[in-house]
Amino acid sequence: MQSKTGRKQSGRRRADRPNPIDIHVGSRLRLRRKMMGMSQAKLAEAIWLTFQQVQKYERGADRIGASRLYELSQLLDVPVSFFFDDVDPVRAPAVQEMTAGLDPLLASAETRELVAAFHAIANENLQRQLVKFAKELAVKR
Repeated sequence: MQSKTGRKQSGRRRADRPNPIDIHVGSRLRLRRKMMGMSQAKLAEAIWLTFQQVQKYERGADRIGASRLYELSQLLDVPVSFFFDDVDPVRAPAVQEMTAGLDPLLASAETRELVAAFHAIANENLQRQLVKFAKELAVKR
């Protein structure tokens, strides 16, 4: 697209601010990374980038390309659509907090810790047993 001055415009908004969708995708990346208990450095290492680049992705300062988004979805064990959940297609509001739009239970630090610990269990049989145990505890309330 060309501006009135004849210069080619990028996908950026006024004053070179990040696009609200890029901010939202970055916030969802940050949310999932933290849910898994992964540092920016660890994520960066896994996808052959610097942690500074991961920071730019998470802030929405740099747009994440389709192939990189697919790679991240595989690494973080979520569908690509996870990064776009709760996006208003008309207004595409920027998400200010990583927990915006989430059930408060899912946004709690304890839930994130529990999910991270669960994913750290390498033995799938133990994971299944833990889920069964948690369900039994919940019923016995």
